[in-house]
Amino acid sequence: MMRDWDDEFANSAYIPGSEKLPSLWAAQAAAYRRSGVRIETDIPYGPEPRQKLDLIRPDGPCRGLLVFVHGGFWLECGKSDWTDLAEGARANGWAVALPGYTLAPEARISAITRQIGAAIGKAATLVDGPIRLAGHSAGGHLVTRMICHDSPLAPEVLARVEKTVSISGVHDLRLLRRTKMNDALRLDEAEAAVESPALRLPAPGMRLTCWVGAGERPEFLRQSRLMAMIWDGFAQTALVEEPGQDHYSILKGLTRPDSPLATELLAPIPTPARDRA
Repeated sequence: MMRDWDDEFANSAYIPGSEKLPSLWAAQAAAYRRSGVRIETDIPYGPEPRQKLDLIRPDGPCRGLLVFVHGGFWLECGKSDWTDLAEGARANGWAVALPGYTLAPEARISAITRQIGAAIGKAATLVDGPIRLAGHSAGGHLVTRMICHDSPLAPEVLARVEKTVSISGVHDLRLLRRTKMNDALRLDEAEAAVESPALRLPAPGMRLTCWVGAGERPEFLRQSRLMAMIWDGFAQTALVEEPGQDHYSILKGLTRPDSPLATELLAPIPTPARDRA
């Protein structure tokens, strides 16, 4: 039996009340920006109108830089919809960059990949120390793409990336060619293959956690399981299927400094025994 790939990637249709969420997200993000956090908005990193990032700094000493890339199937949303997701990292002493990017169909996914590389490069000039990457859904794809062997990141920036967490990420883009979304995404066979992290090798020394809600659509569970499995042996990988979470509720973990998701993303990297000797 033929599978309905539009339905396989449909999250909102299976989450009651999801039609109210975009306005709620925007309101929460706006309230957070008014809360007194140290934030610099609309820092340009390229010539296009959406090539800007916001940067939230911690109150005290800075442990490093977290870059969070938003989702929306490369077609929707913007950086200002998610500002409050910085709180878990900010409260743990991290600066948080939230980049915007040109959406499809104006930009192809390969161009968006390059934009995110440029955004991380810009943020890396503004904050010293280690870098952690996180992204949700399409953003999970984009941050995982940053740590592939053909990463758009400059070598000195890639060397600072300690860990990447793909939250409900899309890692094999080929099946998107069977959806109506592809009218706007315009993925052809070659681009879908090149832009699929599951079909690439990781850069040396990368750490990747695929974090997905246990209550998500089967395709999103499969995408995370596939990514963690296929890079196992080439990178340090982990898979977490968080109980009781769906594609949207899972993001709440980023707002809490002691949540399991924030802990996974921000915990210190253990030093190998040979380096401690």
